[in-house]
Amino acid sequence: MVSLWIIQIVPSIKDIARIAGVSHCTVSRALHHSPLISPATAERIRDIARRHGYVPNAVARSLVSRSTHTVGVVVTTIADPFIGEVVEGIESMANEHGYSVILANSKADPELELKVVDGFTQRRVDGILVTASRVGAVHGKRLAGTNVPIVLINNQHPGEFAHSVGIDNVTASRAIVRHLLDLGHRRIAYIGDRSGYQSDAERYAGYRAMMPAVDPKLVMRGDGKPEQGECAAIQLLGLSRPPSAIICYNDMTALGALRAAATLGLRVPEDVSIAGFDDLFVASYTSPPLTTIRQPKQEMGRRAMSILLQLLAGEEPESRILLPGELIVRGSTAPPL
Repeated sequence: MVSLWIIQIVPSIKDIARIAGVSHCTVSRALHHSPLISPATAERIRDIARRHGYVPNAVARSLVSRSTHTVGVVVTTIADPFIGEVVEGIESMANEHGYSVILANSKADPELELKVVDGFTQRRVDGILVTASRVGAVHGKRLAGTNVPIVLINNQHPGEFAHSVGIDNVTASRAIVRHLLDLGHRRIAYIGDRSGYQSDAERYAGYRAMMPAVDPKLVMRGDGKPEQGECAAIQLLGLSRPPSAIICYNDMTALGALRAAATLGLRVPEDVSIAGFDDLFVASYTSPPLTTIRQPKQEMGRRAMSILLQLLAGEEPESRILLPGELIVRGSTAPPL
């Protein structure tokens, strides 16, 4: 039995030039829509390239242009639904401008984050986006000293960085407290994050700014995850004078607080109101649906990618962008009984 193998040879730019009867420089200009080539000639060359299945060699093109048209995105974890929506925004803007996106996981480890950035640099990406950066002021200069432009999204440590996109946490937090005060709540607790993140400090600052007085017993710290949110809420609701409302650092913490109320046999919002922050997709599916702050996650990704594109074009974009949050009122908050 004889096997017949058919091998399709992809033509090179020189092959297209030979078929078209022009120089390979003319073909290159036509394929890149150069105004130096007449429209008729350019269209004829592009038609020949299409008919013969010509595919541009991205590697060779990057060697000539010194651009790979790829950007690296550092995420804390791909399992975080917040990060997923930010990356969607990055990808949509990148795709619109002909860029590919490479993801890498830092596991919320500052040292690993730096290694990932170094790895992206060695791979010759054109730029790097870092979500929820854990590097902070200590390694900020080292991060900024890389030879590719970097934009941070939701930087999680104090300290200045050249270019970043985030949310106005203080104003958003004030909006949640104002909502609860307007409902008639006075003993309002706050469950934050003990990791020392800038976002927690800003959200707590908004909480403090709106409260006439803060009982230290009403301030707890978790780790931004449901389990610790549940533990903190159980302690708060077990006080001799428990809060009538709890504001959580994020929606994941709020999920734990909702479970704590259920474990203790308390009704939400009749016995205690609970609010989160982020408006993850699960927020509208909790029972009751969660009142929260909606972060413009996809818009954050798009704006960060837009800044990166401006830097790659040699422009000087705005250094720090703060986007507004939106209070989303659902069934988990109501006037106290």
